[in-house]
Amino acid sequence: MTLYEYKMLSEDAQYDTVFSKGKFLDIVIEGNSKFVLYALDMFFVEVVWDNEKDEIICKGTFNDGDSLNKYSNVPKEI
Repeated sequence: MTLYEYKMLSEDAQYDTVFSKGKFLDIVIEGNSKFVLYALDMFFVEVVWDNEKDEIICKGTFNDGDSLNKYSNVPKEI
């Protein structure tokens, strides 16, 4: 599945696809939000949860770049 094909799915089908076919990679917790990263074919899906309400806030897709930086354990240069 390409990123374009994924984005053409309905919202419900996108969530079903990422949770059933996506490979879990990592979780980062920042404040009240939990960022959960999945790999799906040749792109990434980030699902953002509200920790207090235990519900999904939003999701985003990307191929690479700054969005992956929060999942790196490498310290940022000053």
